[in-house]
Amino acid sequence: MERRSFLKASAALSCAATVTGCNTSSDKADVVAPQAVVGEEKQTWSSCLVNCGSNCPVKVFSRDGVITRVETDHEVEDVYGMHQVRACARGRSLRQRTYAPDRLKTPMKRIGKRGEGKFKPISWEEATSEIASKMTDIIANYGNKSIYRAYGSGAYYGFASNACFDRLFHLAGGCLNHFGNYSWAQQMEAAKHTFGSGSTSGSSTVTLDKSDFLLGFAYNPSEMRQSGSGEGYDYLKALQRANGLKVTLIDPRYTDSMLGKENGWLAIRPGTDAALAEAIAYEMINSGWVDANSKDFISKNTVGYDAASIQAQKDIFAKSTDAKHLEYAQHMDPTQNYHDYIMSVGAFANNPKRTPEWAGKITGVPADSIRNIAKDLMAAQRPYLIAGAGVNRQANGEQTVRAIYMLGVLAGKLGVEGASNGELPHMTSASRAGIPTGANKVKEKISFFTWTEAIEAGKTMTARTHGITGTDDLDTPLGADIKMIVAAADSTLLNQHAEINNTARILEDDTKCELIVSCDCWMTPGSKFADIILPDTAWLESDDLVNDSYASGALDYLTVMSAAGEPIWDCKSMYQAAAMIAEKIGKGQEFTEGKTEDQWREELYQKTRAVPANAKLEPQLPATYKEAQKIGFFRKNENERFVALDGLINGGKPVGTPSGKIEIYSAELAWRAANWDQKKWKGDTITAIPQYTVTWDGYEDEDTKDDYPLQLAGYHTKGRAHSSYHNVPWLREATEDAVWMNPLDAQKYGITSGDKVEMYNERGSIEIDVRVTPRVAPGVVALGEGAWYQADPQGRTGETGKVIDIGGAINSLTCYRPSPVAKGNPQHTNRVQIRLAQ
Repeated sequence: MERRSFLKASAALSCAATVTGCNTSSDKADVVAPQAVVGEEKQTWSSCLVNCGSNCPVKVFSRDGVITRVETDHEVEDVYGMHQVRACARGRSLRQRTYAPDRLKTPMKRIGKRGEGKFKPISWEEATSEIASKMTDIIANYGNKSIYRAYGSGAYYGFASNACFDRLFHLAGGCLNHFGNYSWAQQMEAAKHTFGSGSTSGSSTVTLDKSDFLLGFAYNPSEMRQSGSGEGYDYLKALQRANGLKVTLIDPRYTDSMLGKENGWLAIRPGTDAALAEAIAYEMINSGWVDANSKDFISKNTVGYDAASIQAQKDIFAKSTDAKHLEYAQHMDPTQNYHDYIMSVGAFANNPKRTPEWAGKITGVPADSIRNIAKDLMAAQRPYLIAGAGVNRQANGEQTVRAIYMLGVLAGKLGVEGASNGELPHMTSASRAGIPTGANKVKEKISFFTWTEAIEAGKTMTARTHGITGTDDLDTPLGADIKMIVAAADSTLLNQHAEINNTARILEDDTKCELIVSCDCWMTPGSKFADIILPDTAWLESDDLVNDSYASGALDYLTVMSAAGEPIWDCKSMYQAAAMIAEKIGKGQEFTEGKTEDQWREELYQKTRAVPANAKLEPQLPATYKEAQKIGFFRKNENERFVALDGLINGGKPVGTPSGKIEIYSAELAWRAANWDQKKWKGDTITAIPQYTVTWDGYEDEDTKDDYPLQLAGYHTKGRAHSSYHNVPWLREATEDAVWMNPLDAQKYGITSGDKVEMYNERGSIEIDVRVTPRVAPGVVALGEGAWYQADPQGRTGETGKVIDIGGAINSLTCYRPSPVAKGNPQHTNRVQIRLAQ
């Protein structure tokens, strides 16, 4: 089939299937019968760039500019170390995703109410002119802090990425930025205030082959990182090499990372991991083991285990000339030490003892099992602890993560190969240059999660109330509401943000945020809330340069992408879109710097090639970008066996905490507890030491457990990377979207597998199929995140009066309540009720 015939036939199918503003004057689609393909098949290299952490390469085959099939890497002999980087089912379905019926074809302008999905086609000239004009007016009327480029991770490009919009905004005087992210916000703060790191400085996964005990909380690499060169692959290979490694995994679900690879699965209730960690700590201290085995390690390397260590650090800060240290000293309280808290003595004498029996009632993990974990941890010579990111996306998740970190500290075996401190594993990646964004003249930043609040009340947000950064002091307000949003490769505009119904309510009012621009490839749920939609090019249509992202295991690689054909329809890359807007505001020359796109790619390639570590790539990077495109894929085994805290433990190098030591007691958090507004919601408190708290919507929350007796846990499925790929039918067939329910609960509710239910709480209702399985804990239901929100077309409302989401998006049920320290997303803390669908 010739390219124009393929596009014409696809147009008819797309217009019939989606609301994308492609109405024609004829009611009859002009479908052209397929013609014989006459061109020779061509092979190019591209990449799957969703936010799973791997950026797998793919081999793309095409004829006459039409993609015919997609294969994965098999260029080398598959020997671990320089192995094949095999894409998962998502990457292999890229042809279907590129030619999806809901693919956007032309710029469009909203003609109905926001969220209705009613648009009319307009030209690129009209679209970019209107955006430029409105942006100029908004900056003139409200200032640059009213412009916001939303968090988006749906396309990890090197050149034509959403960073192009940052470049545009910075040339226009700057924009409001954000800190943190939807994946790791609370654990980043936990690691910062414990180890002075960013939460991904745990020992390399490959060092598990030297470990004798793995204790994982919500650790699920086989589903999270399923690439042929991801963390999951390193995990499997390390288990094969390990001799005598005992694996205990703690999770509400029996995940694919288990399936017989573990020695024990402990089905824990969501949000109670900190209680479990405290009971393990109690056993280690109460038995006398810590005093006999790890006390010297703790005394040398930490602050906060006992009152004496806090007092000693307080005295050091009090004598400092650093103003911040002097403030810390004023708020440090030695009575609030970890030992006394765990043992319920001193200032904590009225607390219940943190015994296994106490924790067993809360967590659902039997007391004897808790004692056995403590025994295994104490007996291990090289214990590898890890807290998966799922435990940080909870109410007060910062406390949970810090509580888990304490176990590695108490064990006192850190700094040896095979042991780890609880952080996510350290990963390497090949370096690649990206388009420069320039300096942002706006210094204030809000949490990534609080943007909806900043639409309605940004003017009054402060560091004290919302943790914003870049202001002169705690009480200087941000001073501007968000009036313009650009959402590029970003589904957090609606689908991946919390409490969809509330988010929709805010976005629907165009007197608040006056301009929303969506740049994407498909009509996503969020795109329907845009005023102007810009159709982006798909990955298989792009020339670019990408690396292996952030969780590709021990193998580093670069993919030099080549377009399999010209972009279909009237799509343009994010670079082209941003450049057109820049031209309209008089910054075109500054944006392009007078370079063509080919010249930009060549420049970025040469910067990438000049990185010394990239000289080790195989095959060697050739002289030019065009030559590199012909080869396509380059790899190297970094052979890095990173050991957590090696510098501190074995080299005496201070870590990045205020004290330079591991901080069981955080002086910064003691200061924040005294100076930040807190206790807005039950259990969301800031404390200097990690403490389990009873939170809103948690297992022990008496306010909600009667009306909503089931805890809802979200998880990542193999059929999507967040919301990306949801619109690929192949993957919907391969990976069932259903809520998991334990047989005991199913019997109580009279539900069998395959039944359709309404799952609801006060925030919303979704209609979803049920899968009855013992692979989820009793009292817990589990649902894969990322399904696309779809309001019932008949307008049916659920048990609590909200329109029923028949798409099954978990964020119809999650809550917008920023966490106390990170101001992050607690989207795994939910209580729900279930009934058979009406």
